Amino acid sequence: MPLFSRTNYGGHDARQHPPPAGEAEQAPPDEHTRLLPNRVDPSRGMLAPDDSAVSPYNLWSIRMLRYLTLVFTAVTLAWWIVLLVSAFATPPGLHTRGGGFFALSYASLALANMLFTLIFFGVPSKSVRILAMAMASLLVLDMILLLCVQQTRSEEGWVGIVSVVWALVMSLWTLFTDRSVKWGKEGEEERLTGRAETRRSLTEWLEVLLSTVTYGVMVVAVVLITLNIILRALDAGLAPPGKLYHVDGGRYRIHVYCHGNKTDSDGEKVPTVLFEGGERPVEQHLWGFADNAIKNGSISRYCFADRPGIAWSDAAPSPLSAGMVADVLGEALVRAEETGPWILAGAGIGSLHSRVFSSRHGHDVRGLLLIDPLHEDLLGAVAAPGRDFLLWLRGVVSPLGLDRLSGAIFRGRTTRDRVYGRAAQQSSKVIFAKLQESLVLNSFTKRDVQSSRQIQQRHTPLVVVSSGREVKRSGEWEEKQRDLTTLTDNLKYWDVVNRAPHQVWETLEGREQIEKRLRQLVQA
Repeated sequence: MPLFSRTNYGGHDARQHPPPAGEAEQAPPDEHTRLLPNRVDPSRGMLAPDDSAVSPYNLWSIRMLRYLTLVFTAVTLAWWIVLLVSAFATPPGLHTRGGGFFALSYASLALANMLFTLIFFGVPSKSVRILAMAMASLLVLDMILLLCVQQTRSEEGWVGIVSVVWALVMSLWTLFTDRSVKWGKEGEEERLTGRAETRRSLTEWLEVLLSTVTYGVMVVAVVLITLNIILRALDAGLAPPGKLYHVDGGRYRIHVYCHGNKTDSDGEKVPTVLFEGGERPVEQHLWGFADNAIKNGSISRYCFADRPGIAWSDAAPSPLSAGMVADVLGEALVRAEETGPWILAGAGIGSLHSRVFSSRHGHDVRGLLLIDPLHEDLLGAVAAPGRDFLLWLRGVVSPLGLDRLSGAIFRGRTTRDRVYGRAAQQSSKVIFAKLQESLVLNSFTKRDVQSSRQIQQRHTPLVVVSSGREVKRSGEWEEKQRDLTTLTDNLKYWDVVNRAPHQVWETLEGREQIEKRLRQLVQA
């Protein structure tokens, strides 16, 4: 009986036919052999295509691509979280004058790109590569538009530019990764099975379908964003009627416009009416009213300044309260060399800003006219959490420009409509400003307005013009309007315009009453 059993390798007797001396030592492992040294023995033949050993992950280069994709995903997620938080509390150095929703949209696009690249990493698809190339081409166009148009470059700043460049790089990374995995997969199949596999399992076909649909949706989103940026570039050609002045240490700009004579026929300085818009920009309604008041001789001069994020003014960092707005308004007026004296005319929610400004510049204020003003005790209903969430959600989808594009194509909306007219509320910058306003209405702003009561000069002439519809609709509204007539000890008039809505100037009777009271305040 033999002491050793015979081991047969490929039908040969290993004892009788030892391997040649040159083959006794195996070649050093490489990336093809070090994971599966036994499987690649040519004497054993080829593997079945469905064998789990047939995988692109055998290659260290493919594994490294996946590790780098994980790193890029983590970096993108961190950047996305920073931009998400910036809407509520802007970190130092990350303020964007355009509001930040475009930067967030590009960060979201890059994050979705990386997540889907990881999910479908092992199933390369030609359709995904085509869509990734289309996405990258559109992002190159976006980058060019944002950089070449001075206004968009100023509004987006370095934060927006970095976001679109990163989204572009991630799209190219998806293209490179998918192509590399395809090469690695084919190479391993040829090495281990003898040919590249052209068949796919049902699971793989489902993954290809799902990846194609998701990347198709992303391409459609980029198309809409690109069209919206083109609209922004066109709207940038509309010059502001006034000038933009840097405030808050030069971080953003406020638009100020003044018209009329500072002195009368005798050379005496006359009061300037300072309008503060309500829920809509001053340019949309009160601008025309102010021009007519000058033509009628009711007033000699007026000014208005767009609040941060409205019309031509840049968006401000968050948070932003009425007190902060009053401070930057005063700074912008000083830079514009407008020193008053002032007759303040504030409408709706803008009356809160007029009241705070009046209390902080009482020595320059000669009268206070409030047009259906919002009372600070009613801010809770306006600043409900549900409204804040809806504003934020509108802001997130606003870069797609669904309302703006449909309005421009099917409703004939013009540049003026989008900058300060009926379509201005659809702008990402305006939505961001409304969100800022709403977030602090019932906290910081309410505190500022309540404090203004304590320091308001009591001798300032006061006129309140209320909406008859609102007074009849709500007893609480009437009660709060009555309370606002006690802001000073010098109430001149409290007018309730019977058929006027909240925007009192929309009716002839309302316009006539407001102009009449302004004339009396100026002449006094």
